[in-house]
Amino acid sequence: MKRNWEALVLKAMGGRDFRLTVLGTESIDGHYQRLLVDGGGLLEACGVHPTMWIRLWFDNDGRAHQRAYTLVDPDPATGRFSLEFAVHDGCAARWATGARVGDTIPATVQGTAFQLPDPTPEHLYLVGDAASLPAVNSLLDAGADIPATVWLEYAHEGEKSLAPRARAHHQVTWVPRRDDGRHLVETVQAALPASDAAHYWVACEAASTRDLARHIRRGLGVDKHRVTSLGYWRAAA
Repeated sequence: MKRNWEALVLKAMGGRDFRLTVLGTESIDGHYQRLLVDGGGLLEACGVHPTMWIRLWFDNDGRAHQRAYTLVDPDPATGRFSLEFAVHDGCAARWATGARVGDTIPATVQGTAFQLPDPTPEHLYLVGDAASLPAVNSLLDAGADIPATVWLEYAHEGEKSLAPRARAHHQVTWVPRRDDGRHLVETVQAALPASDAAHYWVACEAASTRDLARHIRRGLGVDKHRVTSLGYWRAAA
């Protein structure tokens, strides 16, 4: 598969290329495919941080197509981690559901960077969905002692099979996707408090992410350094 202009741009911006090898595959409730992979030296070379993500390159009818995926339970000691794919009609899902042990796929690390703020926040407010749940879980693990309030949007009941890694001091609310995401936005806006000692992290559908980040910064007056936002996907027009 010949790389496209995106690969050249990422390389020029310091992107680092690796080749992942499939070590295991399992279906999660029929709605997701989880692959265990060897990172080909990726974790050793790049380290690990919460919400870490990589770009995978797929063959889409002879054209290179890249999609971003969050690492699930990366283990620097073994160099292994998992990746989760929503099962739907698309080249990434087709590759994941057809993958077998020993298959390989190219990956690029570029653009991922996040650390919990210092000093440690007194509370975490996290908004995500099935796509960003691995990142949410990595934040709950990294800030295991920090109280957290989490809102997770779901489009169907099967998405709840990807369980949040919540502890006793973590409050999780599942919110059904309605009105093109407005229900999530309104639910979170109504419940979200302003705090100078918290960190706000929002990663869901792009329009919802944008609306919530704007509300946090402008509506609640939270300093921009206390807000992290990233649109994980974009709803079809």
